[in-house]
Amino acid sequence: MTDAFPKRLKAFVLFGAPGSGKGTQGRVLGEIPGFFHCACGDVFRALDTNSELGKKFVEVSSTGQLIPDEMTVELWVAQVKKWIDSGVYSPDSDIILLDGIPRSLNQAKILDQYVDVIQVIHLSCPDREELVRRMKRRAVKENRLDDANEETINKRIATYEAETKPMLEFYSEDAIANIDALQTPVKTLSDILNKITKLDL
Repeated sequence: MTDAFPKRLKAFVLFGAPGSGKGTQGRVLGEIPGFFHCACGDVFRALDTNSELGKKFVEVSSTGQLIPDEMTVELWVAQVKKWIDSGVYSPDSDIILLDGIPRSLNQAKILDQYVDVIQVIHLSCPDREELVRRMKRRAVKENRLDDANEETINKRIATYEAETKPMLEFYSEDAIANIDALQTPVKTLSDILNKITKLDL
């Protein structure tokens, strides 16, 4: 097994285009005992920039370059170890909900040595106009006005289509649960829970 964890962590992957509701569903599911929500953004925000790994991250990100897949997974491993050591997350009793990682086929391959993916919850939202509308609304609500720019939003969706969506090919069809994300959040949650409760966990 890896040096990081004594065994591969039981995991669900929350998967979908920007605006499909991964964060919303992840936060709600993370409140249920037995689940631990791990948003990739939280991993980066919790990073100690004075650590060796943190300095490497700052060095790369300050140049405007994308963080390499290997470094992204390394940062994730370091933060998960901290959560385990502090008792915030217990691999023996909690299933980790991955939100925002893996973000590419290569990341999925690297991460596979650390996690045993039980199911990929694919929040399907083929209506791209609805995604744009949702992201604009979220940007205004959270006072992130730069994110409300339609050109920026379309670039994020295009990046998802080109780099992230192919990641689905890494997992078997049986492991993918397609959920209609065009529904109301509560109906989407109901469908996710219906899928999860049918699994032998």
